[in-house]
Order: sequence, then C-alpha cells, then structure tokens
Amino acid sequence: MAALVQDGDDSEVVKSPGTLVMSGYVTCPDINKVITPDIKRPGESSLMYIDIGKGKYRLGGSALAQVYGQIGDESPDLDDHGLLKNAFNVVQSLMDEGLVLSGHDISDGGLVTTLLEMAFGGNCGISINIGAEGKDPMSILFAEELGLVFEYLTNKTEKIAEMLSDAGVPFEIIGRTIDESLISVQIDGNDVIRNRMLDLKYIWEETSYRLDRLQANPECVDEERDAIYNQRGPSYHLSFDPEPTPANILKAKNKLKIAIVREEGSNSDREMTSAFYAAGFDVWDVAMTDIAEGRITLDSFRGVAFVGGFSYADVLDSAKGWAGVIKFNERVFKEFDKFYKRKDTFSLGICNGCQLMALLGWVPWRGLDDNVQPRFIHNSSGRFESRFSTVRIFESPSIMLQGMEGSVLGVWVAHGEGRSYFPDSDIFDEVLDKDLAPVRFVDEDNGPTEIYPFNPNGSPHGITALCSPDGRHLALMPHPERTFLKWQWGWMPEEWKKELKASPWLRMFQNARTWCEKNG
Repeated sequence: MAALVQDGDDSEVVKSPGTLVMSGYVTCPDINKVITPDIKRPGESSLMYIDIGKGKYRLGGSALAQVYGQIGDESPDLDDHGLLKNAFNVVQSLMDEGLVLSGHDISDGGLVTTLLEMAFGGNCGISINIGAEGKDPMSILFAEELGLVFEYLTNKTEKIAEMLSDAGVPFEIIGRTIDESLISVQIDGNDVIRNRMLDLKYIWEETSYRLDRLQANPECVDEERDAIYNQRGPSYHLSFDPEPTPANILKAKNKLKIAIVREEGSNSDREMTSAFYAAGFDVWDVAMTDIAEGRITLDSFRGVAFVGGFSYADVLDSAKGWAGVIKFNERVFKEFDKFYKRKDTFSLGICNGCQLMALLGWVPWRGLDDNVQPRFIHNSSGRFESRFSTVRIFESPSIMLQGMEGSVLGVWVAHGEGRSYFPDSDIFDEVLDKDLAPVRFVDEDNGPTEIYPFNPNGSPHGITALCSPDGRHLALMPHPERTFLKWQWGWMPEEWKKELKASPWLRMFQNARTWCEKNG
C-alpha cells in the first residue's frame, strides 16, 4: 500500500510497511465472567501486580520514548513462555472463582497508565507503593512489559496469594483503592504522584478533547468536557421485575406472527428477530422485495418491525429511499396502509426504522402535511454517535412500554441522524401534552436533558421516541433489541447482574405479545 504525496513540483511515494495479521479463536465457557478495567469496590479492595517481564522494565518503543522523540535501545519481549502460560491459567481460575473484580494489562502506556485508567474508570482514588529494588522509577512506571494489575477484595488476599504461589507466578501487592478523589503513587515510599483524581483526569482527557473539537461540533465537545469532569455515573432505576418468557410460551406451536422487515442496507435484523423470538413470537424475515413482488402479504401478521441500518446507504438522508419504496409503489403502499388501519396490529421502528416511520407519517399520527411532519435529522454533534446512553421511560399510551414507566435504563445508540425535529411548535406541544414522547435521554439526575453527551443527538427535551395516540405504533432511535439480554449491556450495576432474571428491555417485546393475546 502506498500514497503519492505532491508538494508543488516535488513528489514522494510513502509506502506502508508490510503487516502480518494473525487471528485466533477459542471457546468461552461463560461469557458473563468478563473483567473490565474500572475499579468496582473503592475503599474495600486492594491492587495486585503481576510482572511477566520479570523485572526488566525495557522502554524501547514505549509511549514514553515517543514523547521524548526517541526509539529506545531495548524493547519488551516475551522471555519466559511458561510464565505467560501459568499466569494466564491462574488468572482464569481466579476469575472463575469470582476473585477478580477488575483488571488491566500494562502493555499500552505502562504501569502508571494502567493504574490511572483503572481509577478514572472507577471514579475513585488509589494509594500505591511500589518497590523499586534498585530500578529506575521512570522505567518501572512507563515500561510496556507484559503484565497486569487486578483489583480484589482485601479479605481474599491469602487465598489469591496461595493460588499464585502454587502456580509459580510472581506477584506484588502494590496498594489499595480509596473512596475519595486522590491519586497517591510512591516508589520505595517516595511520592512520584500526589494529585486529585479529577485534576489528573482533566489532563488525561485534554488530547482527546482537542482532537474532538476538530472532528465534531465544538459546542458539543465543550459541553462534554464540562459534563464529564465531575461525572458520577448513571443511576438506573427499575419500576418492575423483569422475568424471562415462560417455557410453555416459547415452545408453543401456534404463535403470533411478526414480520421483521428489512431493505437493502438494513442491519440489526438478527437482533430484532432474536428479541421477538425470546418474547414468544413466530418471527418471519421479510425483505421489501418479497412484498413488492407479491411473494408475501402482511395479512397474517400481527406485528411489523422495521429494523435499523442504512437503507440505500442513506444517500438521500436517513430512510428516505426506504420511504420512497413504500410511498411510490402502489402494491407496497396498499399492503402497509391496510396493515396500519387494522386495529389488531402493532408496529415498531428502531433507528433507521424509526426514521422511516416518521417519514411515513405513522408517528405521531397520520394526516400531517409533509412540511410539518416531525422527523429525525442530523445530530447536533455533526457526527455518527455510537454510545451506551441512559434513557427514562415516561407515561404514554405505547402498548410496548406498559408497566415500564419510571424506569431508567441503559441502551445502545448508533445513529448519525437521530435529532427529533418538529417544524411546527404546536405539534411539538401537542406531542408533549398527549404523552407521545415516551422515551427520553436523561442526565445523571435522571431528568430529561439536551446536554451532550447524555443526549447524544441534541433532541429537544431529550426526546428519542414517538408513539401514536392509540399506542399501537412506536418509533425510537435507541436499540433495545441490542440490549434485550443482560450480557449485551455496556454497563450494568453489579447487583442487577446478580439479581435480575432477565434484561429489563425484554419486557418491551413481551408487552407486544401480551397486547396481541388480549386484542386478538
């Protein structure tokens, strides 16, 4: 791979060095036993360091060397394959027994980078004292050797130490976590870092902040910087008890039918299929060409779900090509119009499907002129947003959200045009008055917000969903179908992981089935 760089009359060919990419696959016995870097139990836990580099602390090719415009003399290497294997196996055993709370490797930035990132992620402080044993403190802190740091409950020290010793893996207890904003790092008892965690985090974010201002709306980036400086984290709330779908419903032979409708460029159809299947539906994969060419009708379906993605690459703006296929094909238009008017049906549109339902006029209600029809436009940030955001479910007529009102939940968002836009202020007021905006982005106090990044697209009042007055039709930008299983969540409170029998978002799809059974 090469690029020609032209500068006036001078030119230069810049060649990319050859790259070897190796992929490996292995089975995972339990996907729930995953360790993340954020400190989980500040004030109750300690930190242990496993050095697989055997005390060599080589700085060649490190981030520190690059900062000083150097390459270095000797780079880290794997000198003891057996130690790496033993360390991997014993850490797997520790994880299997639930003895590791959080963990982070040190091969990208060094030991001090690892410790700071764990503290930033846990929004807490640490108190560290590392033995130098005659080594240069800078090497100890910044060498990117093989190794890791993990958090564990202090009262489990003896058991963990025994398991590591039996495996022949060297370790050092280097400190403890603290429930306050203080980073204290010592080498042989001498302070090398002693600062407020939030001040260090502010410095840490500076480079990303400056790059972001060049890539996105600077006003949004400035809002994010101010918002995350003293960020506490989400405060989820449940107003109901999530339950898995009973086995007899899943095994039933005559299930209610739902069409998962997709167009060229759609995605998330497998996730949508799985969510409705897990709720007890008979799920059908329906392409728009199936309807357009008469291979299938919607007469036998009780529900229609429009999936996310980038229909026709969204070259005409999001979902406009898809909407055109429905509006300007007589056969297709009649199928969907007849389905919409039936009183025993429901529809769901997510992301691209949400944009489609707005363009079709299915939400908030039919009969609005195109020039006043609410729709979804480019994010205020000016870029595609993929985040695990927090939303609150409000009172509404939506059949799919019944019993979920008041809940504050995490959910994935992934869109470039998700900002709700109301050309007519009277329609906007009516939507709010009639409770037709059932899902809103919220801040850390669980109030509707327009502050970025809590609101990733800039929608007024945090609105990220619309429903019809009769509650049968729901369009929302976030992706509950990508969060209907507990392990799909980007973050979930530890007590929820242990106590909840099912993901809260599964309730949405179960509600659809329950409504159909009562309104058959």
